[in-house]
Amino acid sequence: MQKALRFVDRISTWVGHAFSFLIIALTLHVTWEVFRRYVLASPRAWAFDGMIMLYGTLFMMAGAYALAKNGHVRGDILYGFFRPRTQAAIDLVLYFVFFMPGVIALTWAGYFYAAHSWAINEHSTITADGPPLYPFKTVIPVAGALLLAQGLVEIVRCVLCLKNGVWPSREEDVEEVDVEKLKEELHVKDEDIEKLDAYVVRKEATK
Repeated sequence: MQKALRFVDRISTWVGHAFSFLIIALTLHVTWEVFRRYVLASPRAWAFDGMIMLYGTLFMMAGAYALAKNGHVRGDILYGFFRPRTQAAIDLVLYFVFFMPGVIALTWAGYFYAAHSWAINEHSTITADGPPLYPFKTVIPVAGALLLAQGLVEIVRCVLCLKNGVWPSREEDVEEVDVEKLKEELHVKDEDIEKLDAYVVRKEATK
């Protein structure tokens, strides 16, 4: 069971990592467009469409990755104090009441939305001779399917947590900086930081 969960995690992680490079593409695209507009006085009419498509694709395709890493925004004010079983029970209810209906609707409607776009060879109407929209709209059902698969994995995790009392492990990935661990590795103590703060304050006072 754990291998199957980790397999879906790895797919979500790989997709998230692959599409994260769109950040670089988007940055270069915006930078070049600003240069063309204000230096060369030759802006491209479809540049805004390109920005929307790049950002939208990145946003949608990162959804399953964020869910796999438990990175979606949650009201942790009380949730963090609950026992794992209580957390799992709350998550399980919310997955069935809100997540699954919404994501299934997104995937189902997105499929027909994209199919219609392909059928009519749809192009953007924001600008004259806009770029094709059907590849971008195809991202909707694909992202929805990935998010749905990861959601099913999270539901299984909730069930396992209710049964065992602990959360199953997740695929490891980049983590935020652990300040305490960093201080330990650099052999820095809280007293040293306090002394440095006091020194800086004294230096500022003498100016």
